[in-house]
Amino acid sequence: MKFLFLGDVVGRAGREGIADRLPGLIERYGFDFVVVNGENASHGRGLTEPHFNGIRAAGADIVTLGDHAFDQRDTISFIERETTLVRPINMAPGTPGRGAMFVEGRNGHRVLVVNALGRVFMGPADDPFRAVEAAIAACPLGEQADAIIVDFHTEATSEIQGMGHFLDGRASLVVGTHTHIPTADLRILKGGTALLADAGMCGDYDSVIGVDPDEPLNRFLTGIANGRFTPAEGEATLCGVAVETDPRTGLAVKVLPVRVGGVLAQALPEF
Repeated sequence: MKFLFLGDVVGRAGREGIADRLPGLIERYGFDFVVVNGENASHGRGLTEPHFNGIRAAGADIVTLGDHAFDQRDTISFIERETTLVRPINMAPGTPGRGAMFVEGRNGHRVLVVNALGRVFMGPADDPFRAVEAAIAACPLGEQADAIIVDFHTEATSEIQGMGHFLDGRASLVVGTHTHIPTADLRILKGGTALLADAGMCGDYDSVIGVDPDEPLNRFLTGIANGRFTPAEGEATLCGVAVETDPRTGLAVKVLPVRVGGVLAQALPEF
């Protein structure tokens, strides 16, 4: 199968980029499954229900979250009923929503999507390694699942690479989100798991990680907050990764960078 993962959607620019470009990517490359991280889609922090619905309407089969999962108050009211919205699995017990979802893709493929929070330079969270391992053990790759996608929302590249090696041979893709900067370490590990330290963002790169530069520069220069961070609203680059898997094992046989639109060098996933 072929699937697409896109990194953090940031603000209006990211939402418009998804709406404008994702349907065409799905049609052009025939992706069987699409995952989009939407944790910064609403004003740069969190995800409202209308914005979640917009990402789904553009073609996302699953939308994942991160450390800003509940920054928008109404997320608590709709996450329980949404079977295609996944928040980090290692949040505190009793947190609304689900940390893993097993769903059928548009061509009948069975896909497990797991979302987890890192702990290095991040807020409090339970052990992500054991939490993800438990979810995967309940739905093994090549048996119940045709593909397993792990979105590890973390600050440290060492932690995401550690997760990749921990799950090598047991997941189709382990990909980092959160920093908004696409990394160049895309590869397939020895056991057949595709790994990327950070997918990057779907947002305006004429910015400071998706934010209009004025306020970040003010804080860097003075150390004093002068206002809120405001998402930049120029043309977005959609950043992520495309993976092709072995139909027998669910492991990766091809992994390609995706960068479409905006100011970054373009990278189209020519299979």
